[in-house]
Amino acid sequence: MNKNHIEIFTAGCSICEPVVQLVKETAGANCNISIYNLSERSYNNICKKYSIKRLPSLVVNGILLDCCKNIEITKEDLINAGIGN
Repeated sequence: MNKNHIEIFTAGCSICEPVVQLVKETAGANCNISIYNLSERSYNNICKKYSIKRLPSLVVNGILLDCCKNIEITKEDLINAGIGN
């Protein structure tokens, strides 16, 4: 049986840490886990590859999970909130 590969992208903060722990507890022995702490090092190329726009984010077997997609702050969001012109 092939092992699943889970990539966790974090900011190394108290909000991301429970997600890291949840994945570790849930994954079990059939998973390889890689953790990318963006507060320690730049992972721009790999983040761009997966279109990561928020942290924490999870990639399983090369696919960004749906819960981690399309969540970003846009200029339109800011304007709608009354910020700016």
